[in-house]
Amino acid sequence: MTTRYLQFLPLVFPALIISCNSGESAISNNLKQLPSKEESAVVKEQLKPAIDTALFLKLNKKLANGDTTGKWPAKMPIPLPGAILPFHRIVAFYGNLYSTKMGILGELPKDQMIKKLLGEAQSWQRADTTLKVIPALHYIAVTAQASPGPGNKHRLRMPFSQIDKIISWSHEIKGLTFLDIQVGQSTVQEEVPVLDSFLKMPTVHLGIDPEFSMKGGHVPGKKIGTFDAADINWVIEHLASLVRKNNLPPKILVLHRFTQGMLTNYQNIKKVPEVQIVVDMDGWGPKHLKRSTWLRYIYREPVEFTGFKLFYKNDTKTGADQFYTPKELLKFIPQPVYIQYQ
Repeated sequence: MTTRYLQFLPLVFPALIISCNSGESAISNNLKQLPSKEESAVVKEQLKPAIDTALFLKLNKKLANGDTTGKWPAKMPIPLPGAILPFHRIVAFYGNLYSTKMGILGELPKDQMIKKLLGEAQSWQRADTTLKVIPALHYIAVTAQASPGPGNKHRLRMPFSQIDKIISWSHEIKGLTFLDIQVGQSTVQEEVPVLDSFLKMPTVHLGIDPEFSMKGGHVPGKKIGTFDAADINWVIEHLASLVRKNNLPPKILVLHRFTQGMLTNYQNIKKVPEVQIVVDMDGWGPKHLKRSTWLRYIYREPVEFTGFKLFYKNDTKTGADQFYTPKELLKFIPQPVYIQYQ
């Protein structure tokens, strides 16, 4: 699978580094004072008193889509009350507001982008009426960089004010927010806690990208990186702690993947009631290549839930017919429950 296109952001934002290290106080007053009604639709949906265990098992079996190998549905604990999966399907737009080339989220003006996102969500809702679709904005909050930058970590943290903006946009459409981290030569232990003030919000979730985890000291974009189960388990324990301490519904953790080496020792990944794990089939190319990647790295190595990434431009380089439709993806085993457009 061809590596994803990476556009490095210029290191011309000295104020960003200050704001990202200033803790919870950096969150804008606007978000702190948001009327509860702006979150109520999503939060109330997540704060149900108990999980319907029978429905949880039934929907997981449905997502297995007739698999007879015993791999799917994946084994997992019953989640805490308020779990989003498998009761919903999430349709997300991915990107960064400083770049028009890192994804659709930053490519289009806000109103046009939101309209397109809601259109995609409606298409998925029509294709499968059994799962309620929730729209989401998946924002790259830490971007890998070719230049060493602050601390020689080859990563750039985005300003909290911009994260505020993305979350407010998500609230407007009664959706979710995912904050994505490309650690570069940093670590999840260093980068994830910086975002804790946001992750304490019920509708904010996390994504981590092994492609840009450069454990060997390479420059991001020159080689595909990796996360081990030990890295992922640290993140899971951290999120689980936030959930318990703040009485939150379960967090969703998205793990991007399109090669074997991006995710090692998958069988050792912890599964806990506080965190729901989605392995997102990343990478771009024609349909036959993406399906092959799915079979090798998603289907054969089950964790919990699955996702599928679609690239408006790169997937269609060999023709518009190479862009998967919702109906086509619903035939996959298992069915992806998280859909991301770049």
